[in-house]
Amino acid sequence: MPGRAEGGAVECQLSRLAFLAAALAALPTPAFAHASDRGHVLLLPTGYYIAGGAFAVAVSFLVLALLPPATLDNFWRRRLPLFTFSDTPRIVVSLISFAGFALLIAAGLVGSRDPLSNPLPLVIWTLLWAGFTLLQGVLGDLWAWLNPWYGPWRVVSRLVRSRWSEAQPSHLPSRLGYWPAFALFFAFAWFELIDPAPDDPARLAFAAGIYWLASFVAMLIFGYDAWSRRGEFLTVFFTMVAGFAPVERLDGRLSLCWPGAKLLAAAPLPPSGTAFLLLALSSVSFDGLSKTFLWLGLFGVNPLEYPGRTALVGIGSFGLVLTFVLLAAVFALAVFLGQRLAGDAQSFAKAAGLLVWSIVPIALAYHIAHYLTVLLVDGQYALVALSDPFALGWNLFGTANRMVEAGVVAGAGSAWWLWNLQAGVIIAGHVLAVLVAHGLAWRLHPQPSRAALSQLPLTVLMIAYTIFGLWLLATPTAG
Repeated sequence: MPGRAEGGAVECQLSRLAFLAAALAALPTPAFAHASDRGHVLLLPTGYYIAGGAFAVAVSFLVLALLPPATLDNFWRRRLPLFTFSDTPRIVVSLISFAGFALLIAAGLVGSRDPLSNPLPLVIWTLLWAGFTLLQGVLGDLWAWLNPWYGPWRVVSRLVRSRWSEAQPSHLPSRLGYWPAFALFFAFAWFELIDPAPDDPARLAFAAGIYWLASFVAMLIFGYDAWSRRGEFLTVFFTMVAGFAPVERLDGRLSLCWPGAKLLAAAPLPPSGTAFLLLALSSVSFDGLSKTFLWLGLFGVNPLEYPGRTALVGIGSFGLVLTFVLLAAVFALAVFLGQRLAGDAQSFAKAAGLLVWSIVPIALAYHIAHYLTVLLVDGQYALVALSDPFALGWNLFGTANRMVEAGVVAGAGSAWWLWNLQAGVIIAGHVLAVLVAHGLAWRLHPQPSRAALSQLPLTVLMIAYTIFGLWLLATPTAG
């Protein structure tokens, strides 16, 4: 499992492992072995895929630079109205979600100690973090209904603090921006990727329960809207991801739009919001990088003798920070150079806060590609565990005796379709990011030639990140 216990990963084929280990041992470098959560050694011609992906992103920039702005503007504005619905059931749905969360916490405390038999780790790491992010990017802001804070907050604020209204002015200082959410997201990423035992049910139950309680208290103090929009990192993250979804809701009416169209109307983010989005991308990138032979070799770690997460806490913490700093620096440089090329008087903060929305398609694509195998395999374990949450022999949903089919991500055939799907998602995410970035650039530079020039450095960054992402999928990993 990426960044966590590997119990749900599919074992590599022994013959390929032996072949790779022997080949590496023959090199004049330390011997390494492959033991990846992907479950196979990629033998496809990845160089052609990487070159093709970079070419696709570059061509998309050239095509967009030649198109008249009015053509793309009409493209983005198209909507297909669907139906209307009210927010009345939202409280009930949230209360049901809270009840389910409370049961999961109880299961984490008293249920099975096996992370693949206890539903809490499987629901949080697989269904929520890996799977629900995909739903947000496809179906829109479902989290606004399903989050476990809204319903309890409405009940408590009316019964205990009835003098407070929903329109209560926020006491959360505006100068804090998104920094509370940034700090909490960093703590979450560290717990998922660096902590020695984030899959331990009791440990995870304690962390999740404390976080829910602390967030609930913050909502009572600062107001639900203020804290959920700038402090509660899951709501901030899911809301940003939902901006990419081809489903839009205005005044209670649902309509379909092009993926990414809503991002073009987004307001520029403050520096704290820009940092939050870049952290969302860099943390997933580091999760993949941290287990590669290249990264481990830099610190003298032999993947054949992988020492475990406890021995790599310092290295992992350093890498998590370094990946964010490098991505933020390169993004800032691309925006700065773009502004210089455009020769316009737009402020750097405004340009960066607006163009960072183009990171959303890339972050979503990396998230999907990175967690795809986890979702396919551990999602099955979650169905089994949810039928017997307390390990008492129950079969609530008729899935307790279901056999987990790990073969869905094993073998040469699976390697082919998994790689093509993951590579396609990453390339499509970058192409859509270029498309969104052009639309945002026209808001900064109404003159088409200046808008195109301003995007040259950012497009180079996206091409480089496409190559990096495809390399991460293909390179041998350990741990």
